[in-house]
Amino acid sequence: MKLVIVESPAKAKTINKYLGKEYIVKASMGHVRDLPLKKLGVDVENGFKPAYVNTSGRLKVIAELKAAAKKCDEVILAPDPDREGEAIAWHLLELLKGIVPPEKFSRVTYNEITKSAIIEAFSRPGELDMKRVDSQQARRVLDRLVGFKVSPLLWKQVRGGVSAGRVQSVALRLVCERENEIKSFNPEEYWMLGATVQKLVDPRDPFAVKLAQIDGEKAEIKNGEQAARVRAELEASSLRVARVIEKEIQRKARAPFITSSLQQAASSVCGFSPARAMSIAQALYENGLITYMRTDSFNIARSAQEACRAFVASEYGAEYLPEEPNVYKSRGSAQEAHEAIRPTEVSQTPQSLSKLKPEELKLYTLIWERFVASQMVPSRIARRTAEIETDGGNTYLFRATSSEIVFPGYMRASGIEKAADKKGDDDDDESDEAGLPPLVEGEKLDCLEWLGERKYTKPPARYSEASLIKALEENGVGRPSTYAQTLATLDKREYVTKEKRSLVPTEAGMRVFEFLVGALDPLFNVKFTAEMEEKLDKIEDGTVEWVDMMRGFYAQLLEWLEGAKDMAEPEATKAILAALGQVKDWAEPTKRGRRTYDERETVTSVGEQFAAEGQVTSRQQQLLFGLACKYIDQIDGTLAKGLKLERPEATPPETLRKFELLSAVKFGEARKVGKKVYDDGKFYESLRRQVQDGRALSVRQRAALDSILIKYSEQIPDFDAVKEDLDLGARPEAADSGQTGAVIDLMKAVRNWNPPVKRGKREFNDREFYESLSSQFAGKGSLSEKQVAALKKMIARYADQIAEYEEVRERYGLPEPKAK
Repeated sequence: MKLVIVESPAKAKTINKYLGKEYIVKASMGHVRDLPLKKLGVDVENGFKPAYVNTSGRLKVIAELKAAAKKCDEVILAPDPDREGEAIAWHLLELLKGIVPPEKFSRVTYNEITKSAIIEAFSRPGELDMKRVDSQQARRVLDRLVGFKVSPLLWKQVRGGVSAGRVQSVALRLVCERENEIKSFNPEEYWMLGATVQKLVDPRDPFAVKLAQIDGEKAEIKNGEQAARVRAELEASSLRVARVIEKEIQRKARAPFITSSLQQAASSVCGFSPARAMSIAQALYENGLITYMRTDSFNIARSAQEACRAFVASEYGAEYLPEEPNVYKSRGSAQEAHEAIRPTEVSQTPQSLSKLKPEELKLYTLIWERFVASQMVPSRIARRTAEIETDGGNTYLFRATSSEIVFPGYMRASGIEKAADKKGDDDDDESDEAGLPPLVEGEKLDCLEWLGERKYTKPPARYSEASLIKALEENGVGRPSTYAQTLATLDKREYVTKEKRSLVPTEAGMRVFEFLVGALDPLFNVKFTAEMEEKLDKIEDGTVEWVDMMRGFYAQLLEWLEGAKDMAEPEATKAILAALGQVKDWAEPTKRGRRTYDERETVTSVGEQFAAEGQVTSRQQQLLFGLACKYIDQIDGTLAKGLKLERPEATPPETLRKFELLSAVKFGEARKVGKKVYDDGKFYESLRRQVQDGRALSVRQRAALDSILIKYSEQIPDFDAVKEDLDLGARPEAADSGQTGAVIDLMKAVRNWNPPVKRGKREFNDREFYESLSSQFAGKGSLSEKQVAALKKMIARYADQIAEYEEVRERYGLPEPKAK
């Protein structure tokens, strides 16, 4: 027997159908070994040797794989055809080579899961590509060193669950630097002038013209006074057609999708996050509908190209087919052995796949149309530009342009895209008129109305998920397989929020950015990160040895870390301690949980450290400064002024009112979710004590206080009036327009819950999980995408207790009922 190992059960199920009875196909569920969670796990003194451990969540899978290996004579490693897949294959070999001899292992790769591709791949098994394994291993060790060495520095500066990451922090840097550009932007006034005109003879349909030049120079009107002068001259002038320029331009089809461009299009067109787009693409790939979706190559297999050309000729006609197949050049680091993302069978049109889920059909349609269009001729567009001049003193030149599609070309497959008729670099920057009447050089025109509009220059736009991925790709930061995870981490860490698809850094995100750039600018420099990506590529092609690369990087990292020790300026610390030495009346110590906070003792302790070492950290200095501000009334005025001490901002009356309202509320029982315990009462008390101690609430804490008020609104008399008075806003609606609430309501019919299940050290309890989600939804009005997916997965187990399940299954995208 032969054991075949892939990553996912869905892929295993599909491949199992194509192979004979002498094969057993199993799924590893991803990585079976990794670096330990809570230790560095890298021996920097001995060639950066990683100390891999079995992945804790895969212990049952590992046992099953070992049991299967004992029944087989040969093991075929068939994970995905990229660095990560190669590393998974190598870890599987290391895990199982004590059961099956190493020489009995082979490696099989394929770009699509179709019967023909699988049969062909298994007919020519190869060996592991250890250079690719080394490249992935170098990336993993590199990221671990950065995370473990830099994050502790960050913890001293920024509270909360913060972390630093080699690529993640560069992505955050781009977002924050763009935000700073926007904040520092000064808009400048300018004016757009034009006119509505018509011919003196039929057809007399009015059309608009825009001022383009003044005396042969680009028209730049900076203020209202200048606009008024120009307007006065124009009103005293007459208009005539100077020339009519006609030309035909071509628009070429864009290349088929690679990972980054697919994520960008899925975000812009479908509104999918990069992570969701990749999840949907994974399902399409595992069902044999598209090729592998993690790729940076525009290459297309000859057979697929020929099939597409035949389809275009039969479906649209020979005139839509270029003489030679269209070829798109990949960037230098792309692996040409891989293919772009395309449908596995071009004859499987989107219309023929009506059984797909709506989101899968949307993404498949994007991929299919882009691929077919990429193998078609350009579209041809007739462009007519009228240039209209004034007589008199200064010569003012106006322009109007109209376009008409002469031949749609690739647009027959992809549709007339919004971007299809955008101006190229060689075209004038003028918007098109819907249509221009026939015009003759020299003919006069009648001005119906002079137009003028004051405008202001705009700051650069914030990044969207799509444009951030594009920026990372253009700067050579990260690789196709990392973009979705990078953006997901920024969201998970709450470093950014989304406002109408734009990424806005949070207060925590800006603090992390400011510290990392201030302390470790070279490490998180865009250019340096791109250079590291190039070195990882060179490890894969065999021109760089991974341990040599790590030695050079680690020496540089230690040097940077040494320079980044977060120590405060000693003279400032000395002055603040002197000011605090004047304080006589200290607040009484307060107990919070198991810890007692004594401000006098804290100052004494930091003062002793300063006397012994001559310095303290910036965070300790900030703590001292905050206390000096609190006790400003006991500090000499001249000294306080010199230190720029300010009285702490008083707690706003509306915040005190919120605490007063909550003081009469009976809070719900504490609830446990995983290892975390959520206790609304304790959380309220901690916020109240913080305010009593004179410490201001953060933006997140104020938002959490509002959420608690809304959650317990039923216990607050006349809440509608309270809500308006305190400007709490409406209860947030679920992102899916009521679907989540409807599914939660359906689950209320469940009476017989499955008993809790223990897996490893964790216990999974459906009832507790449902009650937790229900409580969270009641408070926030929404759940995360991941939570909604888990809820829908769970409801299928209780379909027999929900009378209307079959009626609403399709409406809410619920799974098929699961058999008991």
